[in-house]
Amino acid sequence: MKLHRNLVFATIDSLDLIFNENKQADKVLKNTLKRDKRWGSRDRGFIAETTYDIVRWKRLYAEIAEVREPFSRPNLFRLFTVWATLNGIKIPDWKQFEDTPTRRIKGKFDELSKIRKYRESLPDWLDELGEQELGKKWDKEIAALNQQADVVLRVNTLKTTVENLQNELADLEIETETLPGYPYALKLKERTNVFTTDAFKNGLFEVQDASSQKVAEILDAKPGMRIVDACAGAGGKSLHIASMMENKGQLIAMDIYDSKLIELKRRARRNDVFNIETRVIDSTKVIKKLIEKADKVLIDAPCSGLGVLKRNPDAKWKLQPEFLDSIRATQKELLNSYSRMVKPGGELVYATCSILPSENEMQVKAFLAREEGKDFSLLKEEKILPSKSGFDGFYISLLQKKEKSKKE
Repeated sequence: MKLHRNLVFATIDSLDLIFNENKQADKVLKNTLKRDKRWGSRDRGFIAETTYDIVRWKRLYAEIAEVREPFSRPNLFRLFTVWATLNGIKIPDWKQFEDTPTRRIKGKFDELSKIRKYRESLPDWLDELGEQELGKKWDKEIAALNQQADVVLRVNTLKTTVENLQNELADLEIETETLPGYPYALKLKERTNVFTTDAFKNGLFEVQDASSQKVAEILDAKPGMRIVDACAGAGGKSLHIASMMENKGQLIAMDIYDSKLIELKRRARRNDVFNIETRVIDSTKVIKKLIEKADKVLIDAPCSGLGVLKRNPDAKWKLQPEFLDSIRATQKELLNSYSRMVKPGGELVYATCSILPSENEMQVKAFLAREEGKDFSLLKEEKILPSKSGFDGFYISLLQKKEKSKKE
């Protein structure tokens, strides 16, 4: 592979913003890729994948290159050299690469690969936490989470079928495959920008990881129900639930951020979804009005996001131990408060995109042991591990609230 100056410089500029200005990788790349209209899909792919690769392996590459944060521009080129050398790419004869250490890179890589925190490129505290919570499983899970994520689509069954969408994309030379056990999913055989297709613009699909699609399935929404998606965000799961409801019944999508719900409304229009009502949680009254009114409630809880490191590798560097403590407290609070919206005999789904037991089964167990959870029982739980599924790490539990006795 021949390296092109403008693509390499765009990658270095992106890394500077991500590492030194603490910007979100996906937002940085979104802006970078608009920089030159002459770039084709291969050029944009090189910038995005190289940037993500260097973000993913930051600690390992920095150790090999013997550089420390904040990274100066020459040091960002040193990181790039490590990436290129380990990927068998010839370093060009440019002045930016004059002082980069091309020798000894492979030797240092072999040496550091024996130590997990370097091999998997992790902060010390996160490596220790993973081992503490998952024991021997941590090795397999973090190795799986360091692989590039597949692109998975969720077919919008309000507008098309899996087969029809597969054929429509095949006509555009976008090859996909179905996934056993995921009835609405199509996985791309090769990465490509699907957002520019008419099929996307016409709402025939959303991009949604296979594990995330399991949440609505376990919730098992039916037409005519009243369902609350209590932490809806921009609505990926709300849209899936609405399609399962066939637009019949009421889906109340709630969030503390109005901006996310505005995005959900926009997506709902594109998807031809019209049974969603959005409500901003700006006071406790919003929840009180719905106490014991919902057939089903989904708490897709805010979490560490450790299960989605495949697609958000910069989260490894942004996550802090104190955030984890505060997010566990938030999860406890949400279970206590939002579970009240479930009517007697109704169901509650608690889900996270984390693989840590302290955010998952331990939260549910503690909830069931508290006063707030005494009327609930656990029907089933699913722990989706990246090493087994090949997709994101998720936890999904289904709880039922007992019926009121006639005396009550």
